Formats: sequence, structure tokens, C-alpha cells
Amino acid sequence: MAKENKEAVVEEKVEKKTAKKTTKKVENTEKSRKIVDSYFDVIIKPLVTEKTMKLTQTQNKVTVVVKKDASKETIKDAFEAIFGVEVLKVNTINVRPKAKRMGRYEGQVSGYKKAIVTLKEGNSLDLFKDNTSK
Repeated sequence: MAKENKEAVVEEKVEKKTAKKTTKKVENTEKSRKIVDSYFDVIIKPLVTEKTMKLTQTQNKVTVVVKKDASKETIKDAFEAIFGVEVLKVNTINVRPKAKRMGRYEGQVSGYKKAIVTLKEGNSLDLFKDNTSK
């Protein structure tokens, strides 16, 4: 009878452990969803100029506008999580605001932070998909 009690106690412990593991998994998936949602806030938009298009075609680099407080690590994590590519290197540049005039009125074009992301060879990212097929 003592053996049966010990076996019952062991089974209860095993059930408790599995219950804890499943709750941890649920919590981890919720955290990962929150992380992914925050990644979408990091990358604002792609930067399209002649120079950035040339970088994309020749050196496999993508240029995007990012949040001003984004670090290189968060930009790298965001690219890997959202687009599923491997990032080799991230360069960031703070673009200062420019003074502009329209006649007698003066103002500024707002500054921004841009990131040049170097992708691993073999990975590519098409931010501009053709929707011309009808």
C-alpha cells in the first residue's frame, strides 16, 4: 500500500511539472508576439533613391528609415524576425533636419534615422513587389 501511495505522489508531481511547462510555453509565445509587434514599430519605411537602389542591386544592402531610438541590435532582430533573412551588418546614420524656405517663410524638413542593412549572401529582400499582373 505504501508503494501505491508513493506512485500516486510521483504521478501528481509529474502532472504538476507538465502543467507548469505548458503555462510557460503560453507565456513565452505571448512574449514573442509582443516582441514581434514592437519590431514592426522599429522599421518605418524603405528609403528609395538612386543610390539605395544601386546598393540593393550590387551589394545586397537594404536602406530603411527607422525609429530615432532604435539600436543596431533591435534593427537586426527586427529584420530577422519580420523578413526571415540573415543580417551580417547594420550601419545607422542620423540625418539632421534641413532648413527650407518658401518665399519669405522659413521652416525645417524633419530629421530622421536611417539604417543600411547588409544581408547575408544568398538572402534577398524585395520590398517593392510588382503588382502589375492583371
